[in-house]
Amino acid sequence: MFITAFKKYIQTLKVKEGKKVALHKYDTKYTPDGISKELSEKLLAESLAKLSMLQDKLYAHNKYSILIVLQAIDAAGKDGAVRHVMTGFNPQGVKVVSFKQPSHQELDHDYIWRHYTELPARGDIAIFNRSHYENVLVTRVHPEYILGENLPDVRTVKDIDAAFWNRRYKQINRFEKNIAENGTIVLKFFLHLSKEEQKKRFIERIDDPKKNWKFSVDDLKERAHWDEYQAAYEEMLSKTSKDEAPWFIIPADNKWSARLAISEIILQEFESLKIHYPAVSKAQKEELLKARDMLMNEK
Repeated sequence: MFITAFKKYIQTLKVKEGKKVALHKYDTKYTPDGISKELSEKLLAESLAKLSMLQDKLYAHNKYSILIVLQAIDAAGKDGAVRHVMTGFNPQGVKVVSFKQPSHQELDHDYIWRHYTELPARGDIAIFNRSHYENVLVTRVHPEYILGENLPDVRTVKDIDAAFWNRRYKQINRFEKNIAENGTIVLKFFLHLSKEEQKKRFIERIDDPKKNWKFSVDDLKERAHWDEYQAAYEEMLSKTSKDEAPWFIIPADNKWSARLAISEIILQEFESLKIHYPAVSKAQKEELLKARDMLMNEK
């Protein structure tokens, strides 16, 4: 009963097109009633096993590709989510791309160019750990970064106004609508972490020598812009969650609950595709049977 209730619950995490998002109304600490950490690990393993089978069908079907986008503030668990989701996939058919600060070559193209070149081919899956949305998140909080793009209509930070951001949201929506219409299933996850939990995880990274490499003083500089980032995420989620490319707001204070929710959402979306192995014609079937007879009769 509670497993069914949980599966229904995760669909409420989808941001409906046109909905105005207020993040303070979304619980970051949610854990599913009746599901322990031990049970969640069992359910996660079952979901990942099903995903592995469906990935094989996706490749054979060869009509769709899957793009999974992960966005979050620092320490929200993106890397852990990637590792757990990846265990359900054949590495030959999936790639993970972590986008860092753009290079000079990338800045000489439009900001979506470097993301377009990493899109999955038909039958494949790509996971973007950070994505084209950095261009309306980090740059929204630090608009001076936009000047590095050398845009013709942006001479100073004053030129980066509300109209600029609305154009950028429309550009992203067009990009995703285009790839969706051409067979890419776009699933976008925002890992919603509380400020208190981020503080706890930062302290753990400082105290644990094995996690020291994960922490940078720059993380604290960005934390100082917490409210600005929350506002940037709210507007981004409100303006770019579309029916063909929806956002899901995942409560991220509890890591195992977040990973289970992500895997279940991906599984549900996979199953909705109704993909199948290609059928063979009668003539092809006869050829297969002849080939079998030849193999069986080999000396």
